[in-house]
Amino acid sequence: MFKDRFINYLKFEKRYSAHTIIAYEREIQDVLDFMEAEGVPFAEVDYRFMRFYFSQLKERGKEATSVNRAISSLKSFYKFLMREGLVEQNPMGLIKSMKTPKKLPVVVEKDKLVKLLDRMQDEGEGFEQVRDFIVMELLFGTGIRLSELLKIKASDIDLFNKKILIFGKRSKERFVPVHQTLLEELQRYQRIKNEAGLENKSPYLIVTKVGKDAYPKLIYQIVKKYLGMITSQQKKSPHVLRHTFATSLLDNGADLNAIKELLGHAGLSATQVYTHNSAERLKSIYKQAHPKA
Repeated sequence: MFKDRFINYLKFEKRYSAHTIIAYEREIQDVLDFMEAEGVPFAEVDYRFMRFYFSQLKERGKEATSVNRAISSLKSFYKFLMREGLVEQNPMGLIKSMKTPKKLPVVVEKDKLVKLLDRMQDEGEGFEQVRDFIVMELLFGTGIRLSELLKIKASDIDLFNKKILIFGKRSKERFVPVHQTLLEELQRYQRIKNEAGLENKSPYLIVTKVGKDAYPKLIYQIVKKYLGMITSQQKKSPHVLRHTFATSLLDNGADLNAIKELLGHAGLSATQVYTHNSAERLKSIYKQAHPKA
C-alpha cells in the first residue's frame, strides 16, 4: 500500500522521529478510513473531496491547528506519491491551511522553578527521586526536547568539557553545555543507579524504576507532578520547560542565534517566537509597576 511506502520513506530517508512518524501515519489512516466510509476509491479522490474531508474535521470540533496538522501531513503524502509516479493528480495542490491565532509559548515563573529544583536536589535520596530531579534539571537546564532526553546515554556526557552530545531531529547532532552543579548531580545519579541493582540494564541515562528504557508518558508524568507544585496553569509538559529555558536566556541578554543553536532549531524563525514572549512579559511588568500605565 502507498501508505507503507511513504512511512518507510519518512523512517529511512527523512529519518523522522518515531513520534512524528506515528502522527503522519495516524493522519493518513484517518483519511483512508474516511474514503472507505464515503465509498470513494483512492484513485478518484480530488480537491473537492479533500476540502469536504477537512470541513468534516472542523465540524467534528477539531481545532484549526489540528486540521492544519492533517493538511500538512497529507500535502507531504501526496507530494511523495506524485514524485514517485504513484498518482496522476494531487488533490492537495489547492488546499490552504486555516488561519490560526498566534499562540505564545507557555512558560513557568523562573524563580519558582529554580526554588523547586533546589528543593528537589536537597530532598532527593532514593533512585526515583534523584532521577526525577535529573529529568527536570536537564529539561530546564539545557532546553532539550523530550525525544532528545530519552536518547541520552552515559557515554554522551563529557565531564571534562562540561557538555552533552544531543541527537536531535533528523539525526542532527549538537552539543549543549551543562553547569558544574548539574554535572556533579549526573555523577551522583549514575552512582545511585548502579547501586540500585536494577533488574534491566538499559544503556540510556533515564530509565524506569526497574531499569528499562524510559518512555514519553513517564517523563510527562514526572514533569506534570512537579510543575503542579508551583503552578496551576493547565499546560505542564516537558516543552514548557524548554520554552522557559529559552525565554530565561533571552530575558538575560543571550543572543538569539546562540539560543537557536542551543535549541537545535533549523531556522531562526522558530526561535524568534520567544522575542514576542519576552515583549509580552515586559508589557505586563510595565502595566503593574508604572504609575501611569
